[in-house]
Amino acid sequence: MADGIGRVRATIDETMALHATAKADPQPALDAAAAIVEAFGRGGKLLLFGNGGSAADAQHVACELVSRFTRERQALPAIALTTDTSILTAISNDNAFDRVFARQIEALGRQGDVALAISTSGRSPNVVEALKTARAGGLTTIALTGRDGGPAGAGADIHINVPSESTPRVQEVHLTLLHVICDLVESAWVDRS
Repeated sequence: MADGIGRVRATIDETMALHATAKADPQPALDAAAAIVEAFGRGGKLLLFGNGGSAADAQHVACELVSRFTRERQALPAIALTTDTSILTAISNDNAFDRVFARQIEALGRQGDVALAISTSGRSPNVVEALKTARAGGLTTIALTGRDGGPAGAGADIHINVPSESTPRVQEVHLTLLHVICDLVESAWVDRS
């Protein structure tokens, strides 16, 4: 553990630098929140998806919006497409894992809804396929990515990128950005009431 202090400091320094990058251009996060509020205002919903830790982040955001983030308000329609094991395994088995989110968007998404993809690489085939399906269906698409954003970022209407190769550092900043979006959405929704 001789290098433990150095590792702690280096990790925090790297994460803080990435947070500073996100802070430098807040417009994509503002645009994402505005798109979600607009969809909710029209009776639409938010569909969230991703793999692994990003699947957990999708569930976290859906929880914050359906339940509450920091304010009491009406429940907001957010669905994580990562939670129903019967659906996930049936689509993966009967179609292909690349279609696991796209098929759910076909079933649940409607024109005017928002699809929010979370991918630390921006290259997950099932995420890219879901964004294509969402755009074809008239949903507004948001990609929250790492690295260079990959095809997920390039194919989204709104792209929020954390430019790092480190999956843990990207996930740390993703969580902050998702909390910012939850706060903006909730604040706007409370103000409308």
